[in-house]
Amino acid sequence: MLERSLPRMSAYVAAKAAQHSLTECWARALGPYGITMNTVAPGWIPVERHAGASPESLAAYVADVPLRRMGRTEDVAAAVAFLASPAADFVTGERIKINGGHTLS
Repeated sequence: MLERSLPRMSAYVAAKAAQHSLTECWARALGPYGITMNTVAPGWIPVERHAGASPESLAAYVADVPLRRMGRTEDVAAAVAFLASPAADFVTGERIKINGGHTLS
């Protein structure tokens, strides 16, 4: 959402920007102790809170996603598992967007 500054979403966008800024600050502060800090930023992942989404809303969202599908909880879990693994021990201060390219400019 940080890249999509939509009307009537200022509080939400500000909160997301704050999360990313904190991630960067904490990555610098905690890095010397061998601690990595990253943020996972999923796109619209249909879960219980989206149960009332209309088919039209879902279709409009998918039409704006380059990979032409909704995200899945498994997509988010795979990124989190990577960041928690030794394979990501040199990744810090990043915001990993899991949205099928929805926020590409």
